[in-house]
Amino acid sequence: MDENRKNRERISAFSDGALSTEDHILAQLALRTPEGTEAWEVYRLIGHVMRTSVCFQLSLEFAARMRSRLAAELLPVHSLTSEFEAAKSVMVGDHVTLR
Repeated sequence: MDENRKNRERISAFSDGALSTEDHILAQLALRTPEGTEAWEVYRLIGHVMRTSVCFQLSLEFAARMRSRLAAELLPVHSLTSEFEAAKSVMVGDHVTLR
């Protein structure tokens, strides 16, 4: 994952108050960059819209464009099997042995 994307994810989590201490420091450093400031403004605006009680009527064209853009996004490929195999443990008596 590129660093710019990782910083945006940290800033998003920062705005939600969901960061570890290390990522909290990295998010604060990222906020000092132009890209970080822009990401903060976007997440702040998203949060504001989500908290408002105003209901927006969106056009059918907007909904169609959004559906098309979401369908075109690539989903991340993640192998749970390899992670499971790497972290598999076996209980032996009162001890856990990692393979």
